[in-house]
Amino acid sequence: MTGAAILDVARDGIGTFLRVAGPLMLIALAVGLVVSLVQALTQIQEQTLIYVPKIVAVFAALLFFLPFMADALAGYMGRIAARIATGG
Repeated sequence: MTGAAILDVARDGIGTFLRVAGPLMLIALAVGLVVSLVQALTQIQEQTLIYVPKIVAVFAALLFFLPFMADALAGYMGRIAARIATGG
């Protein structure tokens, strides 16, 4: 396997990772920002308040995005298996 092929596989893996994890991370970021804003506006300084909405939102997003995530990971695995089968 050449260096260019290794970089191609790594680039494809990073792209797949960003497509799979990106939506969940953005939703967690948005929920955390909204909860922090609400905490600042109402002066509720409970540190554990942020976790429950964030967990619920990420879980709901996971259920919504699961077909897309599975398709992206299956496609990546198919490309890796094709590389293995062809020897490079």
